[in-house]
Amino acid sequence: MDFLSIPFSFKALAIALAILVVQIVTKTLTQKSGNKQKKYHPIGGTVFNQLLNFNRLHHYMTDLAAKHGTYRLLGPFRSEVYSSDPANVEYMLKTNFDNYGKGSYNYSILKDLLGDGIFTVDGEKWREQRKISSHEFSTKVLRDFSSAAFRKNAAKLAQLLSEAANSDKILDIQDLFMKSTLDSIFKVAFGVELDSVCGSNEEGTRFSSAFDDASAMTLWRYVDIFWKIKKLLNIGSEARLKQRIEVIDTFVYKIIRKKTDQMHDFQEEYTSVSQILYELTFYFTC
Repeated sequence: MDFLSIPFSFKALAIALAILVVQIVTKTLTQKSGNKQKKYHPIGGTVFNQLLNFNRLHHYMTDLAAKHGTYRLLGPFRSEVYSSDPANVEYMLKTNFDNYGKGSYNYSILKDLLGDGIFTVDGEKWREQRKISSHEFSTKVLRDFSSAAFRKNAAKLAQLLSEAANSDKILDIQDLFMKSTLDSIFKVAFGVELDSVCGSNEEGTRFSSAFDDASAMTLWRYVDIFWKIKKLLNIGSEARLKQRIEVIDTFVYKIIRKKTDQMHDFQEEYTSVSQILYELTFYFTC
């Protein structure tokens, strides 16, 4: 991503690092002078390690998970706990789910791209989104429609991989998985053939590219302590994010309008047929 090469203030970074060192020392002294029996998860690094490893962030986090299982990353303003322990994951996502919401911090970062969707909200808003989503992914829908869409796009992906293997062509498998999933979701949710895997739909390709870029820029907010200032001034990665979201919104709202018109036409057609049937029934019974 080009936006990752944007220079940042080393003076500000030095100040942030100094604050972080003070925090680490303070926490260490507090822990030693406090309850001797209290245990803390190991420190896997700092948020600045995430910044330095951003171009290989998935690999970096996977390495930490393999080494520690559950660990902490310290930051100048807030520290974070990460866990790949299945027992912890089950406890957070199932056993005590209501106690582990996304929170205002995640919402502030994700809302520009994902709005008030299921991945950003908590409480009643989340339950409402979950209820709506459950209709699209019920057993009946998956059996009668969704599974066919996923199989079709999986076949497209398999064909591309087969052709690449036969010609010794290098592919970005993560990008293809992302596009294949996106194609399937759009087909299931909106009845639209996005076809970003093959690139036959020009609008779909632009949307897919914009969504991919916007996702990366949104992730960048987690390590960019200046993103709110950049958003306010509309500069750098935040200006680019705004442009990509405009492309996404234009595409999605066009689909919504098209879907609304189709439903309106169907309703009118259904009403006309019902009226004709009613008149015929009335005629033959008189």
